[in-house]
Amino acid sequence: MTEPRQKHIPVMLEEVLKVLKPADGEIYVDATFGNGGYSEAVLNAANCRVIALDRDPNVGKRAEEMMKKYAGRFEFRAGKFGDFADLISEDVNGAVFDIGVSSMQLDEGSRGFSFSKDAPLDMRMSCTGKTAADLVNTLSEQELADLIYKYGEEKKSRRIAARIVEYRKTKKIETTRELAEIIYTILHKTPNGTDPATRTFQALRIAVNDELGELERGLSGALEKLKNGGRLVVVSFHSLEDRIVKTFFRENAGKKEHVSRYLPVQKIAGDVRLAEISKALTPTQEEILRNPRSRSAKLRFAVKR
Repeated sequence: MTEPRQKHIPVMLEEVLKVLKPADGEIYVDATFGNGGYSEAVLNAANCRVIALDRDPNVGKRAEEMMKKYAGRFEFRAGKFGDFADLISEDVNGAVFDIGVSSMQLDEGSRGFSFSKDAPLDMRMSCTGKTAADLVNTLSEQELADLIYKYGEEKKSRRIAARIVEYRKTKKIETTRELAEIIYTILHKTPNGTDPATRTFQALRIAVNDELGELERGLSGALEKLKNGGRLVVVSFHSLEDRIVKTFFRENAGKKEHVSRYLPVQKIAGDVRLAEISKALTPTQEEILRNPRSRSAKLRFAVKR
């Protein structure tokens, strides 16, 4: 395994610390460790303890560095944040999630997350299980179209799926560049525009890693382990993720969506477990200029009742 070479810049770090409110003697979970940006900032903000989770085996070296630097205060546990409730036995004061692919994973060309680098079509965060190549070469045309539309919100998903199936009749699709070129025959590049392969690659990455399912399970697990008054902070990067977080928070706060702007928010029956939920916060213009990856970020937080 190759270690990540690029430093991951934690998105909306100031806002995360402001709403997480690290305090001496408390325990926090960084559910998406990556390069340890959130973990280190929380440890520096208070004399507290941080438990970090990550499924990516390539973060091991960085985790070892952190354990030496913050001996007795930092602990790393390998695993998916969807298994939060199994990995965390302690009751904790806060948890933070930074959802989606990290800059390190994108920058490591051999991982196959980015169409800007020609590499095996992999996309596995944990480096185990089915690859993106497995999906594009084995799923039916209908299954591919549905996957690309559902997870990538790609309007031309059916045409892209048909072209993929047509191509693989003569040759197996093996690399990121190969798949991107197939997509470009349907969606053409435009100067200064978003790369037309973006949505399809996003859809495959989400499917390969079960990202939305992991998010739902992770939120439920974190809520179970939070102490009363504990804070749950989530930074997401596209509408599918944000919708899951928003819905989870509202349902556990005993609310449901407005059915009319002329009527108040309706209460729903059930256990009200969140006393406070936030509206979506977005990065400052200064941060977007400093770190373009933050452009699509949304932060939501909630406080356990």
